[in-house]
Amino acid sequence: MLFKELIKEQKIIYGSGNYEIDIRGLAYDSRQVKPGFVFVAIEGFKTDGHKFISQVVASGAAALVGQKKMFYPAGTTWVQVPDTRLALAQMAACFYNYPAQKLRLIGVTGTNGKTTTTNLIAAIYRDLGKQVGLIGTIAHCIGSRTITGQHTTPESLDLQQLLAEMVTEKINTAVMEVSSHALALKRVEECFFDVGVFTNLTQDHLDFHRQMDDYLAAKQHLFEMLGKGNKKGSRFAVVNRDDRYAEQIIKVTRVPVITYGINKPAQVQAKEIRVSPAGTSFVVTSPWGESLVKLNLTGLFNVYNALAALAVGGGEGFPLPLIVLALEKISGVRGRFETVNQGQGFTVVIDYAHTPDGLENLLKTARQICARRLITVFGCGGDRDRTKRAVMGEIAARYSDLPVVTSDNPRTEDPAQIMAAIEKGVSKRLKRGDYLVIADRSEAIRKALALAEKNDVVVIAGKGHEDYQIIGTQKYPFDDRQEVIKNLKAMGFKQKDENNDY
Repeated sequence: MLFKELIKEQKIIYGSGNYEIDIRGLAYDSRQVKPGFVFVAIEGFKTDGHKFISQVVASGAAALVGQKKMFYPAGTTWVQVPDTRLALAQMAACFYNYPAQKLRLIGVTGTNGKTTTTNLIAAIYRDLGKQVGLIGTIAHCIGSRTITGQHTTPESLDLQQLLAEMVTEKINTAVMEVSSHALALKRVEECFFDVGVFTNLTQDHLDFHRQMDDYLAAKQHLFEMLGKGNKKGSRFAVVNRDDRYAEQIIKVTRVPVITYGINKPAQVQAKEIRVSPAGTSFVVTSPWGESLVKLNLTGLFNVYNALAALAVGGGEGFPLPLIVLALEKISGVRGRFETVNQGQGFTVVIDYAHTPDGLENLLKTARQICARRLITVFGCGGDRDRTKRAVMGEIAARYSDLPVVTSDNPRTEDPAQIMAAIEKGVSKRLKRGDYLVIADRSEAIRKALALAEKNDVVVIAGKGHEDYQIIGTQKYPFDDRQEVIKNLKAMGFKQKDENNDY
C-alpha cells in the first residue's frame, strides 16, 4: 500500500518526503520496525515514541508519523498529525482493508463480567454452528487457535491485525471485551460494532480516569459508536437495567436497546433464582419466550452474565431453547469462581475479582455455599487506584471470618504501604488477631489452606487466570491455582481434579 493511501484520512499539519513510497507494515513499538514500515510515534505513559525516531530510521523505517513538532532526519518521509493514537487506528484499519466492516462485531464493556459474558456469547454462537472469534483478557481465539493477550483490548494495530486474521479464517462474528482504557485511548476507533453490551459500572481505574464521570464517558463511547459504518444487518445495544448508570448508557445510544435485569423491570428478566455450590438456576422471561435455565456456574453475578448473553442471542434471532441449551453446557471460565478440588474436604475458589464491587459479589456468592468459615486471601495492585484499597479491606472484613491481606501485583509501590492502606478498611470491623497480614502471596495461600477445616471455603481473589506477579517492573511466574495445587499435595491431598489442567 502506498503511504499516500494510508494517510488519506489524516489531517496533516506538516509533512515532507515522498508520499508515493510503498509500505510493507506498520509499527508503534520501535523494536518492531522493519525495512519498509511506517513508524507511528505515540506518547505513552512510561516513554515517548518520538524519542526513538533516529533508531527506527536506522532500522529501515520508510516513513514516520508523529504528533509533536520536531526535527526529523533529513531525507525521511514524515507527517505530523494532531493525534497519533487516532491516526494509528485509522491507518491500521486501512492497511488491513477494514476487517471490522466484514465481521459481525460484538463489544462487551463494564467494570465486571466482561470475560465471562464474552465467553458465554461466543459459546452460544459456537453451539449454533457459527464461526466465531474471541478477543479478551484471558486470550484471543481465532477459530481453534489461541493467542495470549497483553491487554484486555489490544492496541489498535494489533486489534486490526487480529480482525483481519479472522476474516482470512472465514470467521463471521467476533466477540470482544472492550476496556475503558481501550475506549479512552482510541484503540477501538474504526471498529464498527454491531452490538454493544453494558454489564455494570463500579469503582475501578480511577488512577487513569481520575473520576467516575470520566470512567462513564469512556464506557458511553462504545454506545455512541453503534450504528456507524456502512454495514448490513441489525444493530442493537444490551444494557443491564439494574445498574445505576443504565439510563446514562441508554441516553447516548442511537440504536434499539434490549434491557436485562433481576430487580428492575427489563425485557430479559430472571426470576425464581436458586444458587447452590453446584450451579445456579432461574426462570428467564423475554420477548422470545420463557424458559428454565440451569447453569453450571454459581453466583448471582453469573445470572447477570447469562442474561446479557441470552439477550444478545435473542437479539440476533436465535431460538431461545437453543440459547439456553448452549448456556447450560458451559462448565466455567478460567479464573472466574474457579474451584480447585484435590479431595481436601473444604472448598477453594480462585477468582479475578480486584474491584470493590467484584470482591463483594464474589464473597456474597462464597457465603451462599459456605457451611462453616469463609477465609479470604486478597490484595490490591500497586500503581493503580489507591482509593479502593480501604474499601476492599472493609468488604473483606464484612463477609469473611478470616481475611488474609497479602500482596497482589505491587509493581513499583512498596507492598507494605499497599497492605497498610487495605488494613485501614479491615480494622474498621475487626481487631488485629482476627485477620492476618502476610506480604508473601505464596505464604499467604499456604497459611490460609493450612488453617482451613472441613466445610470451610477459601477464596483467593485478585489474580484469577494470571500466571505472573509484577514486582517492580519485572514479571515473575506466579499462578494462584498452581500454588493451591502444590500446597494441597504437600498437605497429603492427591486426588486429581479434571479442572486443574488447562
